[in-house]
Amino acid sequence: MQDMSEEDTPLFTESELVANSTDEYYLQYNDVVDINVTTTSTELNKIFGIASGNQNSNMNMSQGAQNGGDIFFINGYTVDENGIVELPLLGEIKLLGLTTKQSQALIESKLKAYVNKEDFFVRVRLGGIRFSALGEFKKNGNYTILQNRISIFQAIALAGDLTTTAKRDQLVLMRQYPEGTKTFRINLTDERLIASEFYFIRPNDMLYAEPMKIRELGTGVNFVQTFQLAVTTLSAVLLVLNAIN
Repeated sequence: MQDMSEEDTPLFTESELVANSTDEYYLQYNDVVDINVTTTSTELNKIFGIASGNQNSNMNMSQGAQNGGDIFFINGYTVDENGIVELPLLGEIKLLGLTTKQSQALIESKLKAYVNKEDFFVRVRLGGIRFSALGEFKKNGNYTILQNRISIFQAIALAGDLTTTAKRDQLVLMRQYPEGTKTFRINLTDERLIASEFYFIRPNDMLYAEPMKIRELGTGVNFVQTFQLAVTTLSAVLLVLNAIN
């Protein structure tokens, strides 16, 4: 290793700490929630579809993730167009606009009609995060992440990163709300993004990367390709002019 004087470039630079936005997520239409109900009653456990052992359930979930499947979509509950999920024994429960903690408390309140409070356990969590990546991504498509939180940069990386002609300062984000859908334009190069509500992807978000003008005009993706295309076009024009003359 070489010795470095004080006048040389420092080993690293450090920015100020930026706090992430930690707003609560409220369940939307088409969200998939993983609802686990366990009681001391064998009969009730059968009704709620409890497996005879958590190990088998965890093994199936792991295999589903490795194979690119969506285990929560199969075993979870989808919030329908009316904001409702239907649970065995408990019937229809409206979860639209509730957090997972509020949903858990609501299910517990209904379960008390059948089981003493100390004889059951309820867990409610998001069944993964689903989002779409369209436009100037190297791998367009729909994606599912089996975790509770993912940053917008992780989502972009999962879609193979943006192409060289994508507008990085105007990434379009379409986000679903209980009253409808809103569209935002995100500047990925702005450090303030880290502290904003858009730093973390939410379920059912859609990302659309628009092309720069160079792509819209049909030119190459870099200077060399654009130069080659221009030379080819100019040569063709000169040949036509020579043929006419």
